[in-house]
Amino acid sequence: MKIAIGSDHAGFELKEHIRKYLESKGFEVIDEGTNSTKSVDYPVFAKKVAEDVVSEKVQYGILMCGTGLGMSIAANKIKGAYAALCLYPTMAKYARHHNNANILVMAGRLMGPMIAEETVDVFLSTDFEGGRHERRTNEIKELEN
Repeated sequence: MKIAIGSDHAGFELKEHIRKYLESKGFEVIDEGTNSTKSVDYPVFAKKVAEDVVSEKVQYGILMCGTGLGMSIAANKIKGAYAALCLYPTMAKYARHHNNANILVMAGRLMGPMIAEETVDVFLSTDFEGGRHERRTNEIKELEN
């Protein structure tokens, strides 16, 4: 499975940890940057990852900034990107199970590496339930038009 990851400076350390974690589990990771803790603008990286997901270059995206809020807002501006800020594994479960999110967003300043790993694992291993949730996700898609 291919996964695109990206962060700003505040999420850089967590991004590096998650990149190595994913690679150790056999995932192919496309790292869209940033590559240091030097201050950068998060929308640039949100756009890159969201476009990778929407174009189906990758199956999922993972974004990180300080709180996850900026990345979530920016990524969700790309039509077809459904980015969910998840601070805990349970949030990741429902982001996939009920909302069919295709981008996981995490908070570099609020999450430690262990909870981030668990959150990633749950996000990547949870399927969309469909059913009544599909009706709702279709309503969201209609909002894009």
